[in-house]
Amino acid sequence: MKRMDYTPQEAAHSLLQLQEALSNVDKDAYPERANEIQAEIDLLERQIAEASVPKIEKTAKVIFHGNGKEYFRIWIVNLLLTILTLGIYSAWATVRNNRYFYSNTEIDGHRFSYLAEPMQILTGRIIGVLLFAAYFLASSFSPIAGLVVMLVLFALVPVLVCLSASFKMRMTAYRNIRFNFNKNYGRAYVVFVGYALIGIVSLGLLYPWMLKKIDEFIHSHVTYGDRHLVPKLDTREYYAAGILAFLSALGIGFLGGVLMAASGELAMAEPEQLGLATIIGTFLIYALVFVVSASIYQARIRNHIYNNSELSGVATFKSNVSIGGLIMLRLTNLIMLIVSLGFLMPWIKVRTTQFFVDATEINIQEGAESVLADQTQTGNAIGEEVAGVFDVDIAIG
Repeated sequence: MKRMDYTPQEAAHSLLQLQEALSNVDKDAYPERANEIQAEIDLLERQIAEASVPKIEKTAKVIFHGNGKEYFRIWIVNLLLTILTLGIYSAWATVRNNRYFYSNTEIDGHRFSYLAEPMQILTGRIIGVLLFAAYFLASSFSPIAGLVVMLVLFALVPVLVCLSASFKMRMTAYRNIRFNFNKNYGRAYVVFVGYALIGIVSLGLLYPWMLKKIDEFIHSHVTYGDRHLVPKLDTREYYAAGILAFLSALGIGFLGGVLMAASGELAMAEPEQLGLATIIGTFLIYALVFVVSASIYQARIRNHIYNNSELSGVATFKSNVSIGGLIMLRLTNLIMLIVSLGFLMPWIKVRTTQFFVDATEINIQEGAESVLADQTQTGNAIGEEVAGVFDVDIAIG
């Protein structure tokens, strides 16, 4: 059968004509003609399916150009000035930090830009602190008043999440085109209130499903110019990741408890040392449980989200974060942090960024050059900073 080349519109029109012709053919009287039309339909459907799959133009590695020594100079100045100004300089520190990491991250020869200004962040941070102060004062004068304020703030969580995500995306640009987050407050209330209540009522059994819905909401509302991010997430992967993380935590906790009990028996001769050993042992077990279980969950879910998302007509993504590699990274980071009393934090941030960058690839599609800039107005930092103060900020990426 000869293959015909159609435009998408011509192919759709021809397919409808063939399907109508097949419906009018007497298949018993003219079986050969019916089979011929059906073959043409099958060929055209395959052609349409092939044409609908975006062609990959090239695969680009994500490259990070930062280094710990260079970032340390920025970090130490930020730390000292933040302390000297009683926290006011923290807004400028945030901008300097983000601009360093964004400007050193490269895809296909182009680097990201962070566009926020310090005063935007400082204004939002002040409002966040004032709201926290209002809650603290209300709680001091009356527990009931404090509870009312807390309930009001809890009711605002979906709004704060949307505002925070919108600001972060609008302040991020690549090739002079901004990202964005399309705020949908109604859907946010369904996800962060309705689904959260379902997760609680189910005694945690639906918690992985709830987390999947949250990730789906966050990522499906991200845009780059006029293109949308389309995630296709699977609830089963969230349950698999959650169960593995839970079983690892249970296993480590059990083995740690057995070892501590055995050590306690050996140390009974010197009871004054038993208390300190118990505290240290408990801390080590807790740290190991957190590092291992969190790494298992994050590695599997990050890989799942990246490998099943597409920026329409622009790119698909690949993530191959190793669970073992992530566990070792976090364990060594924790050791570095403790041994250096926090002064190796710049190297920890750089090596963590490098780890995730090395595990990421971008498949750039034909038509990526045709992305149009979204003319939506610039966001503000109020939502992000208020959300951060009340610990409801949700990270993207």
